[in-house]
Amino acid sequence: MAMELFTWAVIFVLFVIAEVTTFQLVSIWFALGALVTIFSSIMFDLSFIAQIAVFTISSGIFLALTFPFLSKWRKSRKTVSTNAELDVGERAVVIEEINEDIGTGRVTLKGVDWSAVPASKGTVIPKDTIVTVEKVKGAKLIVAVKT
Repeated sequence: MAMELFTWAVIFVLFVIAEVTTFQLVSIWFALGALVTIFSSIMFDLSFIAQIAVFTISSGIFLALTFPFLSKWRKSRKTVSTNAELDVGERAVVIEEINEDIGTGRVTLKGVDWSAVPASKGTVIPKDTIVTVEKVKGAKLIVAVKT
C-alpha cells in the first residue's frame, strides 16, 4: 500500500508541475484526481484497480464540473488583435509586379516592405497598383485589386 501511495504522490506532483509550466489548465484535473485517490486509498484501503477507478472517475468529475465555466471564461476574455489581423483590409502599393508564375511580388504597407501574392490564382498585378490586403499568411500578404 505504501508503494501505491508513493506512486500516486509522484503522479500528483508530475501533474502539478505540468500545470504550472503550461498554464493551460489541462492537467489540473488529473492532479486533483490523484489527490482524491491518495486520500481515498488511505481512508478505505483500496485495491490498485479501485484506485485507478477512483482516479479516473474523480478526474472526470473535476473536468465535467469546471470545463463549462472555463469555456465561458475563455470566450468572455477580450482578445487582442495581432498586427497581421490589423493589416487585413488595409491598402498597399505594389512596388514590384506581383506574378506568382515567376515568383515576384512586393508591396509597401504602412511604410513596411512585404512579400505579396495575388488572392486570385494567375492574376498579375502591375507595379504602382493600389491593392487591398485580403489575408496575412506568415510573412506574405494576400492582396487583391479592388475596383
